Formats: sequence, structure tokens, C-alpha cells
Amino acid sequence: MTDHSPSDSQMIRRCLELARQGHTAPNPLVGAVVVKDGVVVGEGFHPAAGQPHAEVFALRSAGSQARGATIYVNLEPCNHYGRTPPCTEALLAAGVSRVVVGMVDPDLRVSGRGIARLREAGLEVEVGVEEFLCQELNEAFIHRVHHHRPFGILKYAMTLDGKIATTQGHSSWITDQAARTAVHQLRSTCDAVVIGGNTLRLDNPQLTSHQAAGPNPLRVVMSRTLNLPLDAWVWQVDQAPTLVLTEPGANPSLQELLRQQRVEVVEIAPLTPSAAMDYLYHRELLTVLWECGGVLAARAIAEGVVQKVMAFIAGKIVGGTQAPSPVGDLGVQTMAAALVLERVAWQGVGKDLLVSGYLPPLKPP
Repeated sequence: MTDHSPSDSQMIRRCLELARQGHTAPNPLVGAVVVKDGVVVGEGFHPAAGQPHAEVFALRSAGSQARGATIYVNLEPCNHYGRTPPCTEALLAAGVSRVVVGMVDPDLRVSGRGIARLREAGLEVEVGVEEFLCQELNEAFIHRVHHHRPFGILKYAMTLDGKIATTQGHSSWITDQAARTAVHQLRSTCDAVVIGGNTLRLDNPQLTSHQAAGPNPLRVVMSRTLNLPLDAWVWQVDQAPTLVLTEPGANPSLQELLRQQRVEVVEIAPLTPSAAMDYLYHRELLTVLWECGGVLAARAIAEGVVQKVMAFIAGKIVGGTQAPSPVGDLGVQTMAAALVLERVAWQGVGKDLLVSGYLPPLKPP
């Protein structure tokens, strides 16, 4: 592995900071920094699909100082015409002399071609600086490119004895404010949040980021029967949009009422987590957060639409053999058959603990 200079690593990390400001689905998160004689002379990030890429904003910021400078970018510059012109041509026109790239773009329209174009034009190009961090930032984009589905995250809060509610269904609040704030922040980074009808009936959640100026995800309610209350928070769409996924012919009168309230209703047959994710892929979403109950969570895991699990654990015990757990029946009979998370990490969040990890890919039947 090539040793990279501390200054190159520092600048790529700055690119990642800038990139996080974008809301770019289905595009990747990208930041760029222009450095001339050791001084940052331009910065930029890709704000949203259809808008100029990070390199263009950074070059505009640098102006004439870009000539002979080094530009840092966490993802390989594109070399094709999409919604915007190729970034490689913008770099060449600006006269930069060196390009430092965090990771190669997994999109086959780009992969390696942008780097090759720059090298053919005589620019010095270094690749793979802080590559793991770059891949981590754009794990949803990488998953979408390879699997043609959004990246799925299952999030839940549970007590120390593994319960998401009491035997009476009461769940407010399992975790303290710090953990709930972390969930709100997580929602602001996701394109959609999914619940089932039972969660809507029991919890009546808002499913927003609770931030005055922060982005809210598309709120998705999955219900095959559409036996849902009329006064749910999610039907109020002034703050955040709501999509209801149901099966053909389910509760026509409620469908009409919801549409009158500007709630989008889409019929899918049959309605499954897999079919829902296929639909959301075609709506150009990158990251989908599952905040559903145990039955729907188990189906989502079994159908391979969950890639990452984030469990907030509170130091509380409620007991109860009938109290619900975060994941329903997966058909696991022995510990040897349990799903073992990879790249497990844990951190304190206020008084609570966050444990996260990645589910192994489903084995073919």
C-alpha cells in the first residue's frame, strides 16, 4: 500500500467534511479542495443531483489560482456527459497540475476512465488517499451501483433485555434525549424512512429530523390492508412528504382521503420489503432507514434489503415474555445459524449505547 503524505490525507478528510453538506441522491457525496503553494484557495461540494459537481464549485472558488494547483476530491472525477459536463475537462481547462483522488468511482461509466483521461493529458494523479473513509461515506452509492437497490439501515431502540416496548405496547421513551437527537440526525442523512401499519397505529411517529432548517426524509408507510388511523402525524405533509405503499384495491375510501391531503398512495402487488426497495430505487433514492416493528424488520432482513443495523440500547429492564423484540422470527434454530454482524462498532450516546454493524450478504438459495 502506498504511503500518502499527511497533508494529502488532511485535505481528503476536508473533502469528506464538505461532501457531507450535500443531499445528492442518486449521486454520490463529493467534496473538493484546491491547494496552491500549501494554501487552500478554493473549496466546493456537490449539493444535489442536476447541480454542478464539487470540482466545478471548487474551481470557481479558486479562480485563476487553480492554474498549477493541486485539487483534492474524495471520488474520481467523471469523464462522461450526464446531467452535467465531464469534470475532467473542467480540471484540464482550469490548468491544475495535480489531482489527488480518494477512491475510484464504482460506476462503470466512470470507473478508471476519469483518472486515465487526466493522466493521458499529463497531469499527476494520485489515487487511494483515505480510501476506506471515502468508501464509508459513499457506502450507499456503492451499494446502489452494484445491487440496483437503495442501501438499507435497520434502526431500533431497545432495553437491556431486548424489548422495544412493554407488554402493553408502551415505548416512549426507551432511550434518553441524546440518543433520540442522534436518530433525528440520522434521519436527516437518509432519503426515506419506512414503518409498517402497526408502528403507525401504536406510536403515531412524526418521522422527521426535528431540525428547523434540516432536511426531512420521505416518510413511507407500508400497509397491505390500509387499516390506518385518520389522524396520524405523517398525514401532515407541510413539513415532510409521505408515501403510502399498499396493495391494489386496499381501502379505497382511505386512499382517496389521503390523496386529498396530498399524501401519495402507490399500489404494489405483492407488497413486500423487496418490492418496496425496488420501487424506491426507481425513485432514485440512496439510503432507506427502516424504523419498523419486529415483524416487518424480520421480513426486510430475510429479503436482503437491510445492509446495516444500528441498535440503541438503554440501561433499562422491563421484562415480559410477551413484550415485543426488535426483530421477529427469522427461523433460526441454533446459535450456529444466527446472523453474525461484520465490522461491529459501539459507542456511548449520552446514557445509552449504540451498537452498529453490517449484515453478511444473503446466501443464494
